[in-house]
Amino acid sequence: MNELANKHETAKQNSINFMRTGQISNYFNALLEMNKYRRLLNAIIAN
Repeated sequence: MNELANKHETAKQNSINFMRTGQISNYFNALLEMNKYRRLLNAIIAN
């Protein structure tokens, strides 16, 4: 679970950096990755 939390945080930081530099495509990809890890975390917590 800690590994998923770390990956979520990394994707979050990447999305912030991409947004600041104006890399829209990479920003959206990072948001999708962040959403994937958040859903996995919620699934683990629910079980």
